[in-house]
Amino acid sequence: MGAKATSAGVYASKYEMKPNRKKKSMRITEADYVLAQRRAARLEEIAAHGKPVSFRTALHKSKKIYSRKRLKKTDLPLL
Repeated sequence: MGAKATSAGVYASKYEMKPNRKKKSMRITEADYVLAQRRAARLEEIAAHGKPVSFRTALHKSKKIYSRKRLKKTDLPLL
């Protein structure tokens, strides 16, 4: 049976104490306030309309641009 090394020097780097982490301060920053206001407005909007309202619209894709996906949709299946 092999003998285990118990010298403190072998394991010193593995079990070194880490420096204490700085505790988070419980301050509300301006960014936190803005995010909270946005979230609250979003939840009110959903409650008012019953679903999320999206104002983003997809851009119109030009049919002139080569699209392999569009060509595959029009192909007839082989029998």
